Amino acid sequence: MLKKFNAKKDQKGFTLIELMIVIAIIGILAAIAIPQFSAYRSRAFTAAAKADAKNALTAVTLWMSDNPGSTPTAETITEAAVGTTYTTVTASKGNSIDIAAGADANNPGAIEVTSVDGGFTGSYKINADGTVTDTMNE
Repeated sequence: MLKKFNAKKDQKGFTLIELMIVIAIIGILAAIAIPQFSAYRSRAFTAAAKADAKNALTAVTLWMSDNPGSTPTAETITEAAVGTTYTTVTASKGNSIDIAAGADANNPGAIEVTSVDGGFTGSYKINADGTVTDTMNE
């Protein structure tokens, strides 16, 4: 009976060295993956803000073509709301869209998207003359 408990030939399993090597490999992979994940999040927030700004500009331009002679009005749209004047505009999660009033019937106002989601802050602004101010990556 004691021979069965002391028999080492039948024991199976991993050695301590093998387990330590596996843990070291997992640690190296985690050290590589975590900074990449942060960069992916940053790019995702930037892409969402740019898409929201371009969609808002398209909606304002569409509104101007549907209402010739009218001056575009100002509006602020948050993630939980849909635009009242520009009904096709919605903000992505964590974004706020500020549409400034147009100077006249032929010029849309500046459109600024501000992102404050998950500790990532910045804004993407399309000015009335078409120039872009991007502080998303700062």
